[in-house]
Amino acid sequence: MTAHRLSSVFELHDTRTRMLEPVQPSTRGSSGQGLLRVYCCGPTVYRDQHVGNLRTFLLADLVRRTAEQVHGWSVRLVQNITDVGHLVDDTEIDAHGEDKVLAEAARLGLTGLEIARRYEERFHRDLARLNCRPADAYPRASEHIELMLDLIRTLVDRGHAYVGGDGSVFFDAASFPTYGEISGNRLDRLRPGHRFGGETDESKRFHADWALWKRAAERRQMTWDSPWGLGYPGWHVECSAMSMDQLGEHIDLHLGGIDLRFPHHEDERAQSNAAVGHEVVRRWVHGEHLLFEGRKMAKSTGNVVLLDDVVARGHDPLAVRLAFLGSRYRTQVDLGWEEIAAADHTLRRWRERVATWAESPSKTMCAEHVEKVHAAFDHDLDTPAALQVLRAIERDAELPDGSKFEMFAHLDGLFGLDLVRDVGRPRDEPALPDGAAELLDARARARADKDWAAADAVRNELAALGVAVTDTPEGQTWQPLSRPDPLPPG
Repeated sequence: MTAHRLSSVFELHDTRTRMLEPVQPSTRGSSGQGLLRVYCCGPTVYRDQHVGNLRTFLLADLVRRTAEQVHGWSVRLVQNITDVGHLVDDTEIDAHGEDKVLAEAARLGLTGLEIARRYEERFHRDLARLNCRPADAYPRASEHIELMLDLIRTLVDRGHAYVGGDGSVFFDAASFPTYGEISGNRLDRLRPGHRFGGETDESKRFHADWALWKRAAERRQMTWDSPWGLGYPGWHVECSAMSMDQLGEHIDLHLGGIDLRFPHHEDERAQSNAAVGHEVVRRWVHGEHLLFEGRKMAKSTGNVVLLDDVVARGHDPLAVRLAFLGSRYRTQVDLGWEEIAAADHTLRRWRERVATWAESPSKTMCAEHVEKVHAAFDHDLDTPAALQVLRAIERDAELPDGSKFEMFAHLDGLFGLDLVRDVGRPRDEPALPDGAAELLDARARARADKDWAAADAVRNELAALGVAVTDTPEGQTWQPLSRPDPLPPG
């Protein structure tokens, strides 16, 4: 089955309109099919990206897979690399913040660009381990300073920006009447200096204005010449400049984490639209926060979890991807080690099943099942519903194994779980009795839900099938149940 759902509608929740909106290409690619232009805010490369950050980047991969596999569109995905550093709060000047890239460079005795390249490489490594397809371009902020200067000149010339009292250039927020449409924050309700006890920057005309270009002051690294003196760009201006350079003045979809909704995306929209005179981004889509074991990930709470930590516990990195797929991208998720262990078990079971099914003669896919998965992805990336279809295929005793194999292999183009990995590989583990795999999965889910009574009941069912279960810090493991030798006759 290769037909695309050309007559279907791909819908995502637009943060700006607060509604489900159709997503579709506004242009055609070189081969004539629709070309979806997508920009996704990338990492600030002064540290490793934790699994919460990676959940946002997975959103871009799911959008791309849906556009390509379900609709047959081409996709141009651009993701920036913030490597010039920015402050704790970029609405303020140097005195109130700390440049994150340079702070990490000073701690390790390296230059800012050396730190940036180190963590940029690790970012790409983690995306590959999560099976996220690479973007078509990764523009670095440090290599596009002239683009930003051109944009700032345009904003000054059009009366949307001004030189402040300290020599920095600020965007005049009041010059953009529709400011706040993404976040709902109105200029007349924003409190000045909310992070700094009400203190404001006297070099601004209005407390909600933000810096487009910052004077260097005592800063000696990562500075550039400009018409306004030695300095460096503000955080928000890089995305406006690079997104329009890479994708043009009409961008179909802009993605990012919910934490970027304000002020970053609000400021970015104002800059871009003010520079060209029309709405640049058609749809704004945001992924929700990730909690880990009930708390937001932060160094202060000590629960920052990296993909390296997942691997160190013996789990497949794609278990994290599967765990994420169990919830919609715009639902806040509380992830934990139990959930990752359960996902890891399911992933291993599915790969074992796919390898077994691959040995049967190929059969036609069930169009109804495939259509249900496609429809789920089309409906605001309803990945939980799509996973339920995979489970139904697995359990359906009427479906030939050859058909199950074809569907799992085909649909994995959307899920990205590498489900055919074990096809053709020798099997070292003993086979599970019929029904045991589903029980192991059910027990892992029960433990993840802390339903200990249900977990114990399932353990007893497994024992009756000849399967012994052991709980470890990394999750449950199984082995054939040892049985006593039969007594000799007499």
